[in-house]
Amino acid sequence: MQSAISTSSNLPIIPHIIILKIKETIEMMHNPLFLVLAVIFSSLVIPSVTGAKASSSFSVDLIHRDSPTSPFYNASLTSTEILRKNALRSMSRLKHFRSLIDQSAIRSALIPSGGIYLMKLSFGTPPVEYFAIADTGSDLIWIQCLPCGQCYPQGSPPFDPRASSTYKEIPCGSDTCQALPRKQCTNTNDCQYSYGYGDNSFTVGALSTDTLTFDSSNGKITAFATSIFGCGHNNQGKFRSPTAGLVGLGGGPLSLVSQISTRIDNRFSYRLVPRTSSSSSKLLFGQEAVISRPGAVSTPLITKTPPTFYFLSLEGVSIGDKTAQPDSSHRNIIIDSGTTLTLLESNFYNSLETIVKDTIGADPVQDPSGTYRLCYGAETNINVPEMVFHFSGADLRLQPVNTFRINADLMSMLIVPSDSLSIFGNYAQINFRLEYDLQKRTASFAPTDCTKQ
Repeated sequence: MQSAISTSSNLPIIPHIIILKIKETIEMMHNPLFLVLAVIFSSLVIPSVTGAKASSSFSVDLIHRDSPTSPFYNASLTSTEILRKNALRSMSRLKHFRSLIDQSAIRSALIPSGGIYLMKLSFGTPPVEYFAIADTGSDLIWIQCLPCGQCYPQGSPPFDPRASSTYKEIPCGSDTCQALPRKQCTNTNDCQYSYGYGDNSFTVGALSTDTLTFDSSNGKITAFATSIFGCGHNNQGKFRSPTAGLVGLGGGPLSLVSQISTRIDNRFSYRLVPRTSSSSSKLLFGQEAVISRPGAVSTPLITKTPPTFYFLSLEGVSIGDKTAQPDSSHRNIIIDSGTTLTLLESNFYNSLETIVKDTIGADPVQDPSGTYRLCYGAETNINVPEMVFHFSGADLRLQPVNTFRINADLMSMLIVPSDSLSIFGNYAQINFRLEYDLQKRTASFAPTDCTKQ
């Protein structure tokens, strides 16, 4: 019998048995029972796992360390105590940011006990879930690993690389190893990292790769194979249980966002809820991170050394028709999710404080703790003015929730002076959707009720 299918030299010869199978399959597809089953199976909701090359769009919860949903939550602390502790962390963070920038010190800018936001992620195959500090002011991803020469208590067993079928250590001569600020070779030619922190805390271990998995808030599971992280075998200092490590979201080559940049369309964003909210803040990647609403403004991200930090250009701050301006050498400001307060160079701050005082008109009172420079009695009937931060090409209107906070019997301004470096802190970012476009090198802001998003 002659086949009806051509066997031209330009086409492969198809065996007769395959032709019969194709015919059977086509006939089966016309069977009503087959069609019913197809509809049933296509309607099943199956959690998807992102593969190694697919574009990824997902979001995870950002848990403020002092919120009721945080494993750090301490119900005995008053709001005043929490705010003052966070303010002290801001000042410590400033000092070490300055150390890293001014002296090119081989230290991480993060103060380990000062991590403000936490996130969940899983390491290895099968995946093991941990809490880690999420930080836009550092790069390396790391967790505590077995065997532990020295490890701090973390509330769950450290990661066991021997139990993961996808774990690998990175060789010492690799480009990845060379990206570390401090490294050395082991006897087996593996790359050992060493990170020191400003309070003498440290983490030392093997630079490695494994699968990182995120449970997105929309129910999707997203996995990234061969992600680079530090497997810490020696970790001591002011780290706190139950966090197992840190996820760097900075601009350096080893950060999470740099590693997965092409998979997330070079975009990530976050939205921070007010401290009194019962809902969680969100960290978003890929298309979920895109701002597509009226009122959004954008400003360039400025590249400086080290590339870890996200710098913006701040041209002034206005209240009504009065504007405080920095001198030309102090216009660059770090935007940071891990710093609570906004810090401005002293002369710039003094100009702004004068305008605030003149606008409010009431007599300030002194903060007994010395934490805040400008305070008023909580019972004082004052109207907190709107402040407009003039970034290059983008005017950002800050509401009272961003600039003042009542703690005990004081209403204090959440902006304080700095002897050099300026930082745009996370209180100023509350109720904004903030998108980082790493390809266009822009930061975009959109006013948002983040409790409803």
